[in-house]
Amino acid sequence: MSETTNADLPTVVLVHGAFADASSWNGVIERLQAKGIAVTAPANPLRGIAADSAYLAAVLAQIEGPIVAVGHSYGGAVITNAATDAKNVVGLVYVAAFAPDEGEMLGAVEAGSKDSVLNSALVPRQYPSADGGSATEFYIDPAKARDAFAGDLTHQQAALIAATQRPVAEAAFGEPNGPPAWKHLPSWAVVATGDKAAGTDVVRSMAERAGAKITEVDGSHVIMVSQPQAVTNVILDAVAAVMAVPAGV
Repeated sequence: MSETTNADLPTVVLVHGAFADASSWNGVIERLQAKGIAVTAPANPLRGIAADSAYLAAVLAQIEGPIVAVGHSYGGAVITNAATDAKNVVGLVYVAAFAPDEGEMLGAVEAGSKDSVLNSALVPRQYPSADGGSATEFYIDPAKARDAFAGDLTHQQAALIAATQRPVAEAAFGEPNGPPAWKHLPSWAVVATGDKAAGTDVVRSMAERAGAKITEVDGSHVIMVSQPQAVTNVILDAVAAVMAVPAGV
């Protein structure tokens, strides 16, 4: 039996969620790179399901070889849509993430969560749209960022997240999702038991519906920041599993 080389390993693509940027994956990136795994964490535009998914689909199409796509929070919805027609994506990992079905809108799904308190922490602002009008985007009230988003981080860490957050367009939660990639790809999920943003209940139910292999971890919505090793372990499990499947199966 020939030995596995780094060239045989899939590339891990880490997609951040709303109010975040790719640096939220830093702890995971360091650990994956230490294992010799190629990693990229593209910027998620956060302008809406259709636009963000099309952008990520283009990113995936330009990466050579197999890919394990990993999404956090809203990033889970983006990989769900973007990977549907991507021929090189071989597995999906959801980290405190949405895994919507076709036609679902995240805003409507979130409205039914008993665990999420994020909506009460959001502040709407306006930005100019391409047609010359204006559109709505949301920020997290900095005073509520720790309680609603990052409860297991220090006050200093949560303050940094609040200060550097990127707003998400209203369209991200109001546009319907397309056909989901989890219907034909194996998936894994990290469910944070103290998730008050996406909501532990919503994340768990979506992961169960997707048939994902679920790992529950005690922590907040930003579990990849507070417990990067636990998240890395699940990604490594996914990488090992997709490599064990013969090509073409």
